[in-house]
Amino acid sequence: MLRRPEYRKALVFCGLIGIPVALIAFWFLVALHQLEQLIWTDWPKDLGWERAPWWWGLPLLTVAGVVVALVVARLPGRGGHIPAGGLHAGGPTKEALPGVLVAALVGLPLGVVLGPEAPLIALGGGLALLFASLVRAPQTEASTGLLGAAGAAAAISALFGNPAVGAVLLMEVAGVGGPQLFAVMLPALLASGVGDLIFTGFVHWTGLETGSLDIGLPKPPPLDWGDVLWVLLLAPALAFLVHWVFVGGRFVAGFVTTRTVRNTTLCALGAGGCVTLYAVATGRSPAEAALSGETALGELARDPHAWSVGALVAVLVFKGLAYALCLGSLRGGPVFPALFLGGAAGVLLAPLPGLGLVPAMAAGMAASVTAALRLPVSSVVLVVLLLGNVDTVALVVLAAVMSFVVAQLLPQGPSIPAFGERPPGRARRPGATRP
Repeated sequence: MLRRPEYRKALVFCGLIGIPVALIAFWFLVALHQLEQLIWTDWPKDLGWERAPWWWGLPLLTVAGVVVALVVARLPGRGGHIPAGGLHAGGPTKEALPGVLVAALVGLPLGVVLGPEAPLIALGGGLALLFASLVRAPQTEASTGLLGAAGAAAAISALFGNPAVGAVLLMEVAGVGGPQLFAVMLPALLASGVGDLIFTGFVHWTGLETGSLDIGLPKPPPLDWGDVLWVLLLAPALAFLVHWVFVGGRFVAGFVTTRTVRNTTLCALGAGGCVTLYAVATGRSPAEAALSGETALGELARDPHAWSVGALVAVLVFKGLAYALCLGSLRGGPVFPALFLGGAAGVLLAPLPGLGLVPAMAAGMAASVTAALRLPVSSVVLVVLLLGNVDTVALVVLAAVMSFVVAQLLPQGPSIPAFGERPPGRARRPGATRP
């Protein structure tokens, strides 16, 4: 293939496209961060509160619901993928870019319990096709898919700060190799994780050395059998819970297909109610139950003792409910809320006998995000990158594989329309005007 001139030209063009796409993705993420900081931190302080008051999420999420509903009902592309269907690489077009941008830049900073990764994938793919049309590059079905994947990978790498994550994620999302890929990859992933676990255990038990790539950085306490046994219980349980959150999101997606504006607004208001109940029940900031959870996850990891058992239970319940409502009705990505819920569950269960904080968070995050995405390799790479701890890789792999198997074997719930498609039964009757 590398000997074909058209492929070499496409390769160069994809590399060039990565420059503007990454720059636009950077400013998109900066805008989201600044807006979130302004709305949830600066405005409450300017109005005299130490932090956002308990009712803060109700009006914000209601506005988010109205705006996103109008985007879905009126603009091409319907604002992007329905997040309850997971991450997808195909479908974005240059015509869908305005709707994707409006839904993300309005909804996410106002407290929607979703992340920016799905809008970034759509943004990157759409921008790549836009640039290709501007330079009048020939567009076939194969070249369109290649350009879309390259643009999406450039954009998602800007979010995770690692090109390997972007490349692996897009390969799994695009389904290269089809079902056969998972049939071969899953046993290999499991075997490699178990092999690493056994190898690490024998080095620890015997004290013998085989040579390693370790350069001498400080290490956390070594894993033991208690960590492994708890992961065997924790991973399936979290996979079960997160899976049913997504099934609930798919039922919500069916609910909002009729009377889109009204029902989407009701779901957003329901998410705002969950955020409010969390703040009232715990006396903590409503921002912890709203938004993607990316900032809150960092705070949780740095100071887990600042969260009481009641606060952890409350955030799992109320953020989980808000997450399900947002998955089916609003627009964004499913990654960061799943990571936060898994991390919070890990912190909650870390005091169990024989289970440490780092292994518990590692297993919880891996199980939760794998159940959400159904992308085990990407989930392992992402969690290991976030933890920065190679000693927990075996537990992360074990949790991801078990979570993937459990989630795949459970009932999947209603199907989700592809990018920009109207759900079944949504064809408008002649003369009908109500969205």
